[in-house]
Amino acid sequence: MEKPSNLLLKVARRLFDDADEQAKFIEALVNPKPFAPCILWCQDKPEISPFAVETPTPWQPEFVDRLQIGEKPGQHPLHQQGYFYCLDFSSVFAASVLLTINQPVPLVFDMCAAPGGKSVFAWKALQPDLLISNEVIGKRLGMLISNLKRCQIQPSCVVNRDSRIFAEMFAESSNLVLVDAPCTGQSLLAKCEKAPGCFHHTAINKSANRQKRIIANSAQVVAPQGYLVYMTCTYSPEENEQVCEWFLARFPQFQAVEVSHLSKYQSHLTSIPCYRMFPQDGLGAGAFTVLFKNMNEGDAKQINLNNLAIIHQM
Repeated sequence: MEKPSNLLLKVARRLFDDADEQAKFIEALVNPKPFAPCILWCQDKPEISPFAVETPTPWQPEFVDRLQIGEKPGQHPLHQQGYFYCLDFSSVFAASVLLTINQPVPLVFDMCAAPGGKSVFAWKALQPDLLISNEVIGKRLGMLISNLKRCQIQPSCVVNRDSRIFAEMFAESSNLVLVDAPCTGQSLLAKCEKAPGCFHHTAINKSANRQKRIIANSAQVVAPQGYLVYMTCTYSPEENEQVCEWFLARFPQFQAVEVSHLSKYQSHLTSIPCYRMFPQDGLGAGAFTVLFKNMNEGDAKQINLNNLAIIHQM
């Protein structure tokens, strides 16, 4: 086993009081093991799966399959034909809070959309009248457009603007805003990928400040009685629970919604209903997720698509 860094040890101690749990968490990052691949069916699921499938978790949506280790769904002809989207099961965990929403969601706005997994999940789960997928980083637009086009996610459009622009131009317009926030990406280590400096306090603080700016702008886009989902793929409390606490203090019209099917994953680091998956659980590399609702009364404001500067429309 590779020796863990002092910064990793410090994060482990902050996350877990129990020494055994600390050790399991560290082991999952320093000596990562493969996770079962996962697919989200964009078109009707075949009666007989072309893959060997794991037993689903109790909260796993019907349109998602977790496959046995060794399956390579990205190489199957059905993938190129747009029948399914490949994603980490941690992303399914994070997006599954959307299954709690039991009202029509005409307009979904994905603020940090590339490569497109959360957009595809929201489209499949909620069937909105329109999905708007935004990506501020220009070099990531190609993969986002390609994935939405391949999976035939319609009606949808792709835009490329900073969240501040939407806060100003499209206030109180969207029934659901997704914020899969840019983060330090600490869970990449559990997938045997590189994330240099991801545990350094400077990187964590810089990331948390950016997340606060994005979620604050995104909150202004949420229509009355609409929802805001905040998600990350990192472990630091500064980028997760502490962002939520800051957000609720700044935007008291929002309340965090309890997600009953994820109750066993409730974060022990806060009283806010928010949920964590850790890599030592063996399901995915890790995720944090919380569902907020705008408790204000009123109607959603209409948006003018001509003002969106659409990059691509499906």
